[in-house]
Order: sequence, then structure tokens, then C-alpha cells
Amino acid sequence: MPAPQKNNRRDRNNNKPQHRINEQIRCREVRIVGDDVESEVMPTRQAIQLAQQKEVDLVEISPNAVPPVCRLINYSKFLYQQKKRQKELKAKQVKIEVKEIRFGPQTDEHDYNFKLKHAKEFLSEGDKVKAYVFFRGRSILFKEQGEVLLLRFANDLEEYGKVEQMPVLEGKRMILFIAPKKTGAPKKTESATENVAEGADDAKPAKKAPQVKAKKEYKGPFVEGEDF
Repeated sequence: MPAPQKNNRRDRNNNKPQHRINEQIRCREVRIVGDDVESEVMPTRQAIQLAQQKEVDLVEISPNAVPPVCRLINYSKFLYQQKKRQKELKAKQVKIEVKEIRFGPQTDEHDYNFKLKHAKEFLSEGDKVKAYVFFRGRSILFKEQGEVLLLRFANDLEEYGKVEQMPVLEGKRMILFIAPKKTGAPKKTESATENVAEGADDAKPAKKAPQVKAKKEYKGPFVEGEDF
């Protein structure tokens, strides 16, 4: 059985330049732009000759314009600038993750505060929070209690985020979405982090006791009637 032949047309398309340059530009006239030229419309052949005189390439950058717009630039430099610009745009894009926090309909206070602490950290880092109450079995009877819990959760996170979706019951879950504030949530100090773990009553640091200077001992001769 003969070996399958490669699709040469596909290989050629993979090596095809991203832009038409020089003799690949087939239109009758183009508008040229560049660093050292004035923007004007001229025949394509004349534009190619001008590019050759300046030892650069004629690169078609807006093929759908009428007439198409071409830049006089070294094509390798043009590709480098494009890759650099795309890299900068990608670096500026903020990737927002969605962090899930699960409650039960009868979550105790300790568990609630623990999850509230993590939600504050997520929002401070720019992530969204998806908080939900999971109703198992007959606990769906406590759906109103779950809604109250999520509304309290949203209220406690008011300084860190804004409600994107109010509590909605979807199947066995009541879901709340909170997005981070654009201005940035207040950052925690070390003392604040300790207060979450050890209790809010100890938020203020203990005052240092005033230091009492020791009375200097008199080492001279004892004189009766004098108090040192």
C-alpha cells in the first residue's frame, strides 16, 4: 500500500506571511504611511519602488480600506513590534478566578467567620466569590434560613466587594456571586489577621506598663536624721 502523500497546499499555507508585502500586493493603488513619508495615495508599483529606494518593505496593514493602507517599514521589525505589542496587552489583562465557598443551612458562627476571612482574602486579590448554601435531603425546608445567611455574608463583605447576583435557588443550591471592587479592597494588617484567628476582643494591642526608675542607693557615710 503506497504511503499517504503530504498535503503540500496546507504546508504552503502554514508558511504564508501574515501580511502581503511588496510584489504580493495586487491592488492598483495604495495609501502609504510611514515614519519618513507623508500619507498619500499612489500606484502600487510606484510605492514598491519607493520602498526599494528606502531599503524597506511595503507592508499591507489595512487590506479592507479603500484604497488599502501600506506601511513603509522593515517587515522583520514590523513583526517584532506586533509581537511586543501583543505581549504587553496580554500582560495587562487581568485573569479573574471564581473562588467557591460552601455553607450548610445551619452553619455555626466559628465556621462562618473562618469562611468570611477567606472570602475577604479572595476579593482583596481580585477574585470573584461564589458563595452557596447546599441543601441536602430535607434541609431544603431551611431555604429561607440559607438566604438570610447569604445576605449576611454579602453585607459583611460590603467593603471588599459588590453583589453581582443576589441569592438564587438553583436545584439544591442557593447561590450568591460577589465581585471585587475596582478601587481595591482594604488590605489586612498583621494585627487584623491575628484578630480573626484569636477573636475580635483582643484587637487593640496591650499598653506597655510604665517603667519606674529604680531609686539610686546612697553609698556615702550614714548621717543620723537624713532620709536617703
